[in-house]
Amino acid sequence: MNMTYKPLVALIALLPLLSAAQKRQAALKASAIADLQQQYPAYAAIADSIWSFAEVGYRETKSTALLQNTLRENGFSVEAGVAGLPTAFVATYGNGQPVIGILAEFDALPGLSQDSVPERKPFPGKIAGQACGHHLFGTASLAAAVELKKLLEAGKIKGTLRLFGCPAEEGGSGKVYMVRAGLFTGVDVVLHWHPGSANATSLSSSLADISVKFRFHGLSAHAAAAPDKGRSALDGVEAMDNMVNMLREHVPEDTRIHYVITNGGKAPNVVPDFAEVWYTIRHRKRSEMLRVFDWVVQAANAGATGTQTKVDYEIISGEYETLANKTLAIALQQNLENVGGVHYTPAEKSFAEKIQATYAYKTPPPESAATVEPLNLADTANVFYASTDVGDISWTVPTIGMGAATWAPGTPPHSWQAVACGGTSIGFKGMMVAAKTLALTGIDLFTNPALVKAATEEFLKARGEDFKYKAILGDRLPPLNYRD
Repeated sequence: MNMTYKPLVALIALLPLLSAAQKRQAALKASAIADLQQQYPAYAAIADSIWSFAEVGYRETKSTALLQNTLRENGFSVEAGVAGLPTAFVATYGNGQPVIGILAEFDALPGLSQDSVPERKPFPGKIAGQACGHHLFGTASLAAAVELKKLLEAGKIKGTLRLFGCPAEEGGSGKVYMVRAGLFTGVDVVLHWHPGSANATSLSSSLADISVKFRFHGLSAHAAAAPDKGRSALDGVEAMDNMVNMLREHVPEDTRIHYVITNGGKAPNVVPDFAEVWYTIRHRKRSEMLRVFDWVVQAANAGATGTQTKVDYEIISGEYETLANKTLAIALQQNLENVGGVHYTPAEKSFAEKIQATYAYKTPPPESAATVEPLNLADTANVFYASTDVGDISWTVPTIGMGAATWAPGTPPHSWQAVACGGTSIGFKGMMVAAKTLALTGIDLFTNPALVKAATEEFLKARGEDFKYKAILGDRLPPLNYRD
């Protein structure tokens, strides 16, 4: 396979210009890049296996077993089933300070089965697909962790490394339960990444969110012979939905409210005595998000009152907005630029062009996957209009992440096109960009105490002296069956 080694050559070329300490660090980075590249086939195979498993949140039994077994084989101690989550784990190697964490995800999305071909083709026998690339996420993080472990084992760096196996990012808030259980206590810095269609370090925040199932209870009756005897739970849902759609006019424009009716009855001639609607409310500030949520609850209660039904609700998930850290972003960006982007072979370029042809909008050229976007230090004023449970971690420990071009440029997440690209070398090569960048940034953190100190000071100032963490989802048990 045609792979580029330009970043490695560039690092070696710099050696004569550096101090002795800088030379040692550059040599470690060059060695890490070379070793990770040599392991590409093994990591591509792991990612391909998790792609084929396509397991949804809290049911990632095969995926987590593969990652855990690989880590044990590489000398990590692994604690499984942490925080009351059967598929979560923490893998540890080393001792002492600093303590550096890396996040790994692996859950798939329901309803997005897709073969690794550039046209819509659901994979036979599968109901889910890796439409957000978490198979790549988990594998790249594992690869970076294994590479750093080799350096720890050889005594070239010192400290403690922890890889956090995080299930159910897609709507299950797996990391929130891990934060709530105190698993990140004592960690100095956390690194993460996410698949995407570009190579970038972003300082943008995300949306705080809460996901809630409202359940209405009425009285069943024959819809034609005795409608007056019934009280429709579906009417309660629809009354609520109508009021929520009216209140959209009166909330801040950064607010996002979306819902799906998950149960509206079974037959039109039966007044439904049960109905359920699933809502997600988001805003860039969790305080405002919670205010709007309270309003939505009022609409639910009003819908129940007006239809003479009863309503209760269950908070399924809830996540903080992410807290940016410029100190860590600058360090990660430098390493991403050293690693570089993804260079397509002619066959990969052809595949990407076919994927891009399925869109109704203009996309960047396939060659843009080889570039690294510049870091905009003003991005902290911006927001990425999605939510992630990484947000809770970022308010607990200094955290930074990046995106890598694992999909054809212009590909949106949660699409069949993302599934298709993620099952090919396009996805696997982008995955290795992330693995290398995380490993190089880990080397910086393990060898430069001043970097960790500066990141921590920035974090504490941004968070505020009076901050106390409280999970949005409260003290509820993990919703292990939320995909039912």
